[in-house]
Amino acid sequence: MSTKKQIIERESVVVKFVGDSGDGMQLSGTLFSDTAALAGNDIATFPDYPAEIRAPHNTVAGVSGYQVHIGKETRIIGDKCDVLVAMNPASLKANLKWVKMGGTILTDVDAYDATALEKAGYTTNPLEDGSLSSYFVVSPNITTMAKETAMQLGMDMKDAARTKNMFCLGMIYYIFSFDLGTPFKLLDKRFKTKKEVADINKKVMEKGFNFAETLEVFESIYHVTTVELPKGRYRNITGNIATAWGLLAASERSGRKLFLGSYPITPATDILIELAKYKSLGAKVFQAEDEIAGICSTIGASFAGALACTSTSGPGLSLKTEALGLAVITELPIVVVDVQRGGPSTGLPTKSEQSDLNMALFGRNGEAPCIVVAASSPSDCFYQAFNAAKLAMETMTPCILLTDGYIGQGSELFRIPKVADLPEIHPPLAKPNDPDYKPYRRNPETLVRQWAIPGTEGLRHRIGGLEKSDLDGSVSTDPLNHAKMVNNRRDKVQRLATRVPQQEVFGEESGEILVVSWGGTKGQVQTAVKEMREKGQKISHTHFTNIMPMPSNTEEVLKKFKKILVCELNTGQFVNYLRMTYPHLQFQQYNKVQGLPFTVEELKQAIHNIQ
Repeated sequence: MSTKKQIIERESVVVKFVGDSGDGMQLSGTLFSDTAALAGNDIATFPDYPAEIRAPHNTVAGVSGYQVHIGKETRIIGDKCDVLVAMNPASLKANLKWVKMGGTILTDVDAYDATALEKAGYTTNPLEDGSLSSYFVVSPNITTMAKETAMQLGMDMKDAARTKNMFCLGMIYYIFSFDLGTPFKLLDKRFKTKKEVADINKKVMEKGFNFAETLEVFESIYHVTTVELPKGRYRNITGNIATAWGLLAASERSGRKLFLGSYPITPATDILIELAKYKSLGAKVFQAEDEIAGICSTIGASFAGALACTSTSGPGLSLKTEALGLAVITELPIVVVDVQRGGPSTGLPTKSEQSDLNMALFGRNGEAPCIVVAASSPSDCFYQAFNAAKLAMETMTPCILLTDGYIGQGSELFRIPKVADLPEIHPPLAKPNDPDYKPYRRNPETLVRQWAIPGTEGLRHRIGGLEKSDLDGSVSTDPLNHAKMVNNRRDKVQRLATRVPQQEVFGEESGEILVVSWGGTKGQVQTAVKEMREKGQKISHTHFTNIMPMPSNTEEVLKKFKKILVCELNTGQFVNYLRMTYPHLQFQQYNKVQGLPFTVEELKQAIHNIQ
């Protein structure tokens, strides 16, 4: 007989699911976040999984996690969690530091045998030694109950044990007052060809829900504030999928067919997978044998008149640099999406850093300027992918779009826009039989050359990797011509500074302290500044999306503040770029290179410590 529970009203809650790589934590987190979104909560998610494909069972190295922040407004994933679902001792050990004091820990007592404790590095059982006294711990026999339920429905013992994540999820749904109807529909969709598997998982989830409802230890349940969203069609979307959709939208607005030539690489592969679904929209996807083939096929597609793109991460961007120089000198528009991860070399394949800015800005031989933009959130990946395609095509220059593993694989609510409401894209297409056409004749204001699609009547021409003469495109080694072409390629990028949006400031436009960020750190930095401002501190924030070139008012924004603190997830790549661009200004820096996003608390401390 269940008793009436106290309802705790919260504006936001952070839940983290952690366990071995095979424990289904990514599925659990996805189901929970999708349910929260459909229930009217704003969401932000952060998948966190090991780099090893088959890490040893029950070890800290093998822990996989999925963090979900739900509530009224969730610009960030949250510093620490209110509820930790830990499937074994190793996942508890790896994540206990991320649980708020007094937070709830739900864990499976069946997993705490002597062998598992030893592999996790415990000398005593944390469920018995008092080390968890600062938390509210619930540790039922989850595997036993899940297995019994699944086996009663005909599942074999090994597979039945794997349903324990569904039992835990059922308990979590009860704690947060969520109805089981939504996850049941999501399971039916996921296992649409295996109805019996969906039915068993639903039954185990229901068992967990009922167990939590009757368990006297839960004296209270949460009710999380919903968000009032503008009318529209919404989806819980990852940054990688949003990137793919942004490129599709740019294809439609420009009238250019979309081509993606890419080699699979963590954490960018989902862009390739997503675009492969849209042949009906004219998208062509080529899975290349390596990174070099990926970008070279992209250059060929651009020459042929397509919106041509390639996707990669840090090591792949390194391999693409020679071909990027070819795209620069031929002045062909391509989009290179770099989903950054920790480096150097193979580095931290599943962890996130802002590690490739120097490569994007300077990583090519000769004078080879590219446009560089950076997305700030999973949903912003859509708009910056669209923007990168627009800038590349309208400027006839390669554009590098920097996202990162955190926003590329994390997700948030995204209001799907109408493509017709997006800005128009006007590629500078040359007209058939134009008597004045020359391959390097330029618009006098923008210095952009025309795009002559092969096969267009009367527009035969040559471009290539050797320096060409101005206007007619003949091979030229003339020193003065080379200087002119180098300056033209540089200046057409720099002239964008007056056409991209002006740099904005959150807070006062002048004062004592300005905090600077770029790319995927926007949510954490702006939240830290906002919380400090709410306590009366005079601090402002500016966030950079356009990096090469920076907006034309950048210097005006920066010089109005006495102290400038640049925060980034590397050892100081953007701050050094600012120092070389504005040498008369003084910059301080706060950096983190742990393969983890900033926390709001550490940012607030860094701002507090500014000299």
